[in-house]
Amino acid sequence: MDSTNIRTTRVCHVVAMPFPGRGHINPMMNLCKLLASRKKDILITFVVTEEWLGYIGSDPKPHNILFETIPNVIPPERLKAANFPGFYDAVMTKMEAPFEQLLDRLELPVAAIIGDIEVRWSTGVGNRRNIPVALFWTMSASVFSMFHHFDLHIKQSHAKIDLIEQVESIAGMSSSNVEELRIIFHRDDPRVLELALDCISRVPQAQYLLFTSVNEFEPQAFDSLRAIYNFPVYPIGPAIPYLELGESSCETKSYLQWLDSQQTGSVLYISLGSFLSASNTQMDEIVAGLQISGVRYLWVARGEASRLKDRCGDMGLVVPWCDQLKVLCHPSVGGFWTHCGWNSILEAVFAGVPMLTFPLFLDQDTNSRQIVEDWGNGWRVNDAVKAEKLVTKENIAELVRRFMGAESDEGKQIRRKAKLLQDKCVVAISEGGSSAANLDAFISSISPGKGH
Repeated sequence: MDSTNIRTTRVCHVVAMPFPGRGHINPMMNLCKLLASRKKDILITFVVTEEWLGYIGSDPKPHNILFETIPNVIPPERLKAANFPGFYDAVMTKMEAPFEQLLDRLELPVAAIIGDIEVRWSTGVGNRRNIPVALFWTMSASVFSMFHHFDLHIKQSHAKIDLIEQVESIAGMSSSNVEELRIIFHRDDPRVLELALDCISRVPQAQYLLFTSVNEFEPQAFDSLRAIYNFPVYPIGPAIPYLELGESSCETKSYLQWLDSQQTGSVLYISLGSFLSASNTQMDEIVAGLQISGVRYLWVARGEASRLKDRCGDMGLVVPWCDQLKVLCHPSVGGFWTHCGWNSILEAVFAGVPMLTFPLFLDQDTNSRQIVEDWGNGWRVNDAVKAEKLVTKENIAELVRRFMGAESDEGKQIRRKAKLLQDKCVVAISEGGSSAANLDAFISSISPGKGH
């Protein structure tokens, strides 16, 4: 079916509204691609700012996903890190009106809105227009559950957000989770956290709750969320680009050629995220430690690439960007040093690669604990609560050598755990698996003619 016929057929028309950031837009687009792959008569209108259309407008996508834009009513990406509270506030307060104007212009009736939870006004828009809203959370279910319980605590005790340091216990949360909340709240702006909790408090106004996760990864968290909400809670599987893995590119990337020339499982892949990174001093210690370790590595360093490239010698390859999932699935890659962003973790789990965790902020320390303590498919490099403390090159060299030594008992154990988690993921997204069934149930319930 071509895109001209889509508009004239009785289709399921979904409008997707991601939070304007790479870590949100990518999983929302991957979710939309999963929906498009499972239902041919679906049309998805993917809404971004004009600035973001410039970044992703030429990316390949299915013919039944179409871009629509709203004006640049929020600060540009290049200024986001300098004043994130101002950016976050603008998303909450400035985007709703142009989004509603866009809905008024659309020709086809809308069967459902999929809104990022951190676009807090999407439920209000849907409810006013009698359009079902599915809220999409781009972090783990465990982190969502922490925020939910803290929001309840604030409301019930009339406490102030900035007094989290004084909170000894929160009903429904372990002491380690309370400590992780302290880390998150200590490092972030009170206004951002106030808005984030407001987003969580609006979830009951939705009709569906979608997670980029797998039920078998976080069974207790999902059981508890299903008991809390009286509407479907769907872990739809990892919203990562695994559907595109089999597609061949017309050009072979130089970093893939470099990986082709390395021994199986010998390369440590390093990526510390796209938003905030470690200090220059810490980066220099990492480089020196890697050199001492004698382990080969591929490092995606984005803005730091040119500075680090000259210092890495023959053992490492430093690039500003790569196709991360393809790299992680390459047989030469034997480990992943990660900042513990949830999307990156899901890609490592899908690829069956063990992780060295290096959390920096927000949910990353909780994710690190999940890897190290719950799943057992990784080791910790640093602790986010002590992130100001330098990890020395000597410690890094020794840890990296042990981590990449696949023949040791401890090396075999984390690789065995990584493979077990990978197997759970593959089963869940295959026909008959939990994530595939959840996707189909969601599609069926929003399709025209179904009750909501």
